[in-house]
Amino acid sequence: MYEQYYGFAEPPFSLTPDPKYLYRSESHANALELLQYAIGRREGFMLVTGDIGTGKTTLCRALLEQIGSNTYTALLLNPFLSEEDLLKAILQDVGVLSRDHERVAARRFTTQDLISILHDFLLSILPKGGRLLVIIDEAQNLPLKILEQIRILSNLETDKEKLMQIVLFGQLNLLSLLRAPDLRQLDQRIAIRYQLKPLLPAEVTAYIAHRLAIANSTRTVMFTPKALGLVHESSGGIPRLINLVCDRALLGGFAARTTRIDADIVSKAAEGLDLVAVPQRRSWWRFGRARAS
Repeated sequence: MYEQYYGFAEPPFSLTPDPKYLYRSESHANALELLQYAIGRREGFMLVTGDIGTGKTTLCRALLEQIGSNTYTALLLNPFLSEEDLLKAILQDVGVLSRDHERVAARRFTTQDLISILHDFLLSILPKGGRLLVIIDEAQNLPLKILEQIRILSNLETDKEKLMQIVLFGQLNLLSLLRAPDLRQLDQRIAIRYQLKPLLPAEVTAYIAHRLAIANSTRTVMFTPKALGLVHESSGGIPRLINLVCDRALLGGFAARTTRIDADIVSKAAEGLDLVAVPQRRSWWRFGRARAS
């Protein structure tokens, strides 16, 4: 609605995980660099966790964009898969199996059949320096039997190196899930762990400027210093909430026919989203829905 007024090429605060909008805060930059390092070292399991809305999906899309040409990738966005469907999804992403579901279903693969096909594929790319990287988003929703299947897949290796690397992206409850006795073997195999943090006040300012610049407005859109402070307070530094508040604030600016987004506009935007500040331990804030007393 407001894009034409501000002259944006596209909405600057969309909730879609477009990797070009990834702002490399200290936490996000560290996570990306650590993953790239671990992938280069052919580590088997890597784990990235973060609270809801901290940018995990955008980060994994950005990671995919920086993968070398000798790395085959499979991105799994649906955690509610059977063991066979998990293997089929990986094999389809790397082009071994057809994406024609009827044709694949007609062949009636067993789990062992699919593991054998995957193993043969991994061995075929090894002489050329190839590798397979599997990225699983929303991993906290994976059933225990699928997590165990993933652990079994990590056994596909030679005497010297892993044939398959797996990155799990998930919410914070994935950490407690992995500590369950049944998953102890999987938990012990995770070589790299990183937890994404909310943005600090200065990072929120830079984040907003970054997204406005990417959206390429033909008019100068300015958030005042007090408005930026309120964005941080009403979002707790969570990128998804920052996007929601800023999107609503730009709508408010459009209604007022101004490109200067002040504290009053941001305050009304936050109130409209029912966001209230709640003091949290450490030096950052956590925000929840306001509730009637």
